[in-house]
Amino acid sequence: MQTLWSISGRSIAVSALALALTACQSMRSPEPVAQASIPPVFIANTPSGPSIAEQGYKDFFSDQRLLQVIDLALNNNRDLRKATLNIQRAQQQYQISENNQLPTIGASGGILRQDTLNSQKPVTSYNIGLGVTAYELDFWGRVRSLKDNALDNFLATSTARDATQIALVGQVSQAWLNYSFAHSQLRLAEQTLKAQQESYNLNKKRFDVGIDSELPVRQAQISVETARNDVANYRTQISQAQNLLNLLVGQAVPNNLLPQQRMNRISTQNALGTGLPSDLLNNRPDIRTAEYQLSAAGANIAAAKARMFPTISLTGSAGYASTDLSDLFKSGAFIWSVGPSLDIPIFDWGTRKANIKISETDQQIALSDYEKSIQSAFREVNDALAVRQNIGDRIAAQRRLVDATNTTYKLANARFRAGIDGYLTVLDAQRASYAAEQGLLLLEQANLNNQVELYKTLGGGLKANTSDVIVNEASSAERFAEYQQQKDAEKAAKDAEKK
Repeated sequence: MQTLWSISGRSIAVSALALALTACQSMRSPEPVAQASIPPVFIANTPSGPSIAEQGYKDFFSDQRLLQVIDLALNNNRDLRKATLNIQRAQQQYQISENNQLPTIGASGGILRQDTLNSQKPVTSYNIGLGVTAYELDFWGRVRSLKDNALDNFLATSTARDATQIALVGQVSQAWLNYSFAHSQLRLAEQTLKAQQESYNLNKKRFDVGIDSELPVRQAQISVETARNDVANYRTQISQAQNLLNLLVGQAVPNNLLPQQRMNRISTQNALGTGLPSDLLNNRPDIRTAEYQLSAAGANIAAAKARMFPTISLTGSAGYASTDLSDLFKSGAFIWSVGPSLDIPIFDWGTRKANIKISETDQQIALSDYEKSIQSAFREVNDALAVRQNIGDRIAAQRRLVDATNTTYKLANARFRAGIDGYLTVLDAQRASYAAEQGLLLLEQANLNNQVELYKTLGGGLKANTSDVIVNEASSAERFAEYQQQKDAEKAAKDAEKK
């Protein structure tokens, strides 16, 4: 009996030591360095100062109706709701992996009735107790690496939801603008139709009294029908723009929140600052998502490497057992057991090594995705800046073109009514004026959409107010690097004391 207790005591001591040493080892390697080959600066001549992404959308957008529509979208959009539910799912998955670091304790009870050839009658035994089943002692950090992987996936899901919100704010703003300018295009088409109808009526009267031939009448009719087609087309665009806006918002947008006239400005800012290139890396949640996924891949490698080493599991139980139910809870009926088990990999046809190679390949894929996300972010910003760099000159030139074509149309119409020129000159002048007006509306719409696009690509739209603070959680790789730095500092301090 003494020997049994001695052995059991040593087993308990060894198990306790193992628990103390759990997570002391880690198979995790340093994270690979990204080589994104990004441009050192944005396009030249951009406004200096902090990035507009630091501003909350309630401080960036100037129209209160648009802000109300954005709030409706953030509360009702189904894609954003799905992204939020994915966060909850990933959080529970991380909780499960974290709980796996702790022993699972369960209660058990049973009745066993057995009979042998040598016994005179069957024997019944009763037992009840608590037990720990197959608790893995995490010497090599496999369980902790799986927890780190779940943590990174949770953080990646959270930042993916943030990216969805930024995209939603931009999409709602641009759809709202498209609705506004579709109305402006419709008004222009209706005005043109009215003018063309008047010209048609005039040419019809001149033909009826024999002043002109039928050709001007048919030319005017072509212009009228073309204008009618444009009116119908822009009414369709208005309906489609409203349908898209309703889809993004997740419900029908009230009419009082819809713009019925052309918007002259969308932002409260006159100068749209981009900040430093590093600001883009901090403000874009999609880049952060790719970084978390890269960290999760590193944790998977550590878990795969840990499988190359022996796995030690601990099973234990404590309770009562007796052949008589009435004596079950007496002091002499107490029993306990501790049973460590060891799984040593010897030969598995290279499966574990293959799993390591797969994990390393997944890490290289995640690294490529991370580098591409950085490159894509800079490309999107530079594209928006390239448009912004020349949009002012284009609008100014288009306005001068509108003035010139309108003057030409007035002069041609006056010469036609005076009988100096034919109607074909009026028709050409009117078409040029109409096209110039349409071009100006499209450029003004592109200018406002570009401001929204620049705000979105820089990472703006996550904060409601500028004073809000966004905290990026550290990945498991960053936490591991910080832990290693602390260990190195402590070791250096001890070495200095010895000297």
